[in-house]
Amino acid sequence: MTIGNSQIPILTVSALNGAVREIIEGNFPLLRVEGELSNFSSPGSGHWYFSLKDARAQVRCAMFRQRNTYTRIQPRNGMQVQVLAQPTLYEGRGDFQLIVEQLLDAGEGELQARFAALREKLATEGLFAPELKRPLPRWPLRVAVVTSASGAALHDIRVTLARRWPMLAVMVYPVLVQGDQAAAQICTALGRIASRQQEDVAILARGGGSAEDLWCFNEESVARAIRACPVPVVTGIGHEIDFTIADFAGDLRAATPTAAAEAVSPDRAEWLPQVQAQRRQLEQSMQRTLRDTTQRLDYLRLRLRHPGERLQDAERRLRMACEALRQSMRRRQDEWSERLLVLQARRLRQDPRQRLQSLNEMLGTRRATLILAIDKLLVSAEAQQQQQVTALRLLDPLAVLQRGFAVLRDESGKVIFSSKSVAVHAQISATLARGTLVCEVVKTSD
Repeated sequence: MTIGNSQIPILTVSALNGAVREIIEGNFPLLRVEGELSNFSSPGSGHWYFSLKDARAQVRCAMFRQRNTYTRIQPRNGMQVQVLAQPTLYEGRGDFQLIVEQLLDAGEGELQARFAALREKLATEGLFAPELKRPLPRWPLRVAVVTSASGAALHDIRVTLARRWPMLAVMVYPVLVQGDQAAAQICTALGRIASRQQEDVAILARGGGSAEDLWCFNEESVARAIRACPVPVVTGIGHEIDFTIADFAGDLRAATPTAAAEAVSPDRAEWLPQVQAQRRQLEQSMQRTLRDTTQRLDYLRLRLRHPGERLQDAERRLRMACEALRQSMRRRQDEWSERLLVLQARRLRQDPRQRLQSLNEMLGTRRATLILAIDKLLVSAEAQQQQQVTALRLLDPLAVLQRGFAVLRDESGKVIFSSKSVAVHAQISATLARGTLVCEVVKTSD
């Protein structure tokens, strides 16, 4: 193989170191490494640089300021320590090193391992799931405090609650906060809170201490008691850098007991201006309402009249209504009287007796008129008859015959008007006033 082989890629130093760093970080998760601390330095940046060594080897370490701030021990050369670190490669110099996340005295290493194992176990069960976290009440009335009755934590909590929200009632459940019996007493207190269910929120707290002092809050029984409690639990254990299993199991982790008291209580200084502003708004609203109501009352007062005046007006209106009613009744009575007269007259006109009497009178009048007419007709007829009789008498052939005339008829009985119609020797008859003559024509002349 030669350097000039074109099948081998050419890498820059930066690319090589970057690839090696990715390989190291990808194959090595967080590790716990124990060794002797040496070459410790703390420049102005606040970062810590040191080496861990044993009898055969050493490795460079870096712990940045945001991590070493929470370390409870003060590193010094020659200490036997245990670190939680991520293996990596510093590309700028090509140095293999450890980025330290946590630095503990070697004596604390076993407790930390137990802590990590229990946390992983409970997390796997879902005991720390975010969806299980219960919200804190916004306006609690009663708070339960599980802590030592003689510790500074209780005093800090009382002072903080009295300052922030004095009306909040505090129920103290005194327990041991370190030692073999502490975990059992804490579980019992949480059980009493669960059975009573008189408090709105609970605080589990104690002041700072070593890992051994705080170990009772890392017990599995305490974590399960916290989750079994129906009341939201806020933990305020140790100082800001201290984390316990109880902190993961609780509904809210506060850095200190004072912070826990602040978390469960409204801030009077924050809410007082709002309450005062709402009070002013309420007063202004009440004043507006009162002013509007007063104006309304004044308006109604102007409209309001004395009952006597209202009675007088009512009486006057009643008299007017009665008079109008009487007039209306009189008018109706007159109208009905006139109508009654009309109906009576109509009834009289339609009464059969009246009608019969009227007809009888009319019949008598017409009878008299008829009799007079008949009499006149009779007189006229008699006169006419007399005239006709006279005329008949004048025209009566007998009367003519009485004066000496005769009516001649031929043999057939026809009246003879001319001598030419009669032959000589014909027999004719002559009718006289008294009797008839049969004659023979001897001679005719025109």
